[in-house]
Amino acid sequence: MGEAISILVVDDDPGIREVIAESLGGHGFQVFTAPDARAMERALDERRIDLVILDVLMPGENGISACRRLAETRRQPVIMLSAMDRPSDRVAGLDSGADYYLGKPCNPRELLAVVRATLRRSAAGDGAEPAVLRVGFCGWTVDFAAHELKDPAGVLVHLTDGEFAVLRVFVERPRRILTREQLLDAARGPDSESFDRAVDVQVSRLRRKLRALDGELIRTVRNEGYMFVPATQKL
Repeated sequence: MGEAISILVVDDDPGIREVIAESLGGHGFQVFTAPDARAMERALDERRIDLVILDVLMPGENGISACRRLAETRRQPVIMLSAMDRPSDRVAGLDSGADYYLGKPCNPRELLAVVRATLRRSAAGDGAEPAVLRVGFCGWTVDFAAHELKDPAGVLVHLTDGEFAVLRVFVERPRRILTREQLLDAARGPDSESFDRAVDVQVSRLRRKLRALDGELIRTVRNEGYMFVPATQKL
């Protein structure tokens, strides 16, 4: 029998930590808890953790900052679980590197489904480099390994994690109409209808950064979604 999947729940509310630990523990997960970001770091250093469930409003370092640091230095997927549930809060959470964002209170069955979906997505890409490491289009270069985008003049263009994830979906599927749901599922995992606006925000920001002299690179297809217009080539 294999080792149980381990989950770290980071929340300053002990009642929430206990409820989540009992719920997920009842489905065979090994659940650890931490009250803040500092305790989270200690737990991550002390044991193997496969997934982090992270609150936003906590004493000391908040969840957005902690998630951004996790995305830069560690490999665990992150589910944000927060009472801050406005569209702008969700966008901020996804931009910081979260794989999924759930509002509180949430149904235990929904959280379980999100945990399983996030772990499946993480396992599918775990330990494997992308088949194509560098892609070019219209003079632009995307380096997946370095997580970099350079314009035709060779200047590095800063992208947030969310923008880079959406760009990757586009360049891997050029000249195809992609719905908002397809973009979101490929970039961040399955999500709810309330995330449609998050995708629109990411695409809008990406458009502004992809300055093209010969026309638009990302086309809106009315009532259907978006299309990445230029052909791409492996480098």
